[in-house]
Amino acid sequence: MSSRSSRKVVFAAIAANVSIAICKYIVAAATGSPAMLSEAFHSTADTGNELLLLFGMRRSRLPADSLHPFGHGKLLYFYALLVAVYIFAVGAGLAAYEGIRHLLHPEPSTRVGWSYAVLAIAAVFDFYSWRVSYREILARKDRNESTWDEVVGSKDPTVFTVFLEDSAGLAGVFIAFLGIFLGHTFHNLYFDPAASLLIALLLATISIFLGRETGALLAGERTNRSRIRKIREIITADPAVEHIGQLLTMQLGPEQALLTVMLKFQPSLELNQLETIIARLKNRIRQEDPTMKQIFIEPSALDDSEENALSRRAG
Repeated sequence: MSSRSSRKVVFAAIAANVSIAICKYIVAAATGSPAMLSEAFHSTADTGNELLLLFGMRRSRLPADSLHPFGHGKLLYFYALLVAVYIFAVGAGLAAYEGIRHLLHPEPSTRVGWSYAVLAIAAVFDFYSWRVSYREILARKDRNESTWDEVVGSKDPTVFTVFLEDSAGLAGVFIAFLGIFLGHTFHNLYFDPAASLLIALLLATISIFLGRETGALLAGERTNRSRIRKIREIITADPAVEHIGQLLTMQLGPEQALLTVMLKFQPSLELNQLETIIARLKNRIRQEDPTMKQIFIEPSALDDSEENALSRRAG
């Protein structure tokens, strides 16, 4: 899937979150609602996140050089990790602060109708952005995968980050609505700040999950199992290959990966024949999976028991 579709998801999220944040700040100032102010912080954090992702996408497209022979693709994972930290520090931190402050010093909210109106508008914008990211996830996932499998297994942090942010945005709008509605209905000043704390908890949970996923990608996560399975099928189908030894992959970016594999070829093959076969295998693998930018195939002279042990360890 091209980076153009990823940028489309991010730009849709920026447009939605900027519009939502402006509305929320205006209404938070007019009503004094801590839940609404927390939601404004939430939308501001989301906007900053998308800008970080855009910058990361641009940096990750820099060409390879002598210092970075495998390219700069992992820079996107670094900026996605910064997004997770930003959500925790700005979104969750400020929401928790506002919730605690208003729990200790509760103040009545005014002009509740304004809050309902802006929450309805926010829900519409959030749903639009969420729908764009959700459709992108559906387009990327395999037929036998669930949506959640694609989210946790995706190698493109831009899409799953925006999807989770928008999901949290919709949940946050609902929590803020409940806090304002219950506080106004029962004349209880603590429902609103309690909703603010729930929003902070929601954002903290999202940030921890994103930090775990992007941290794994930054550390050198393997490519998807379905891709590894297809690579094995291509290699096994070649009559010149006797056994597959150690097969290792590493994601270098959303659209580029590294493959190293040790193969035991037919013993009757000569050196010039091996070179031709290796080139053929590389071409077939790249045709099946264009993201395999770096492929290293090494002939192996291990015996069958050693090859099988390596194969089980790599699988």
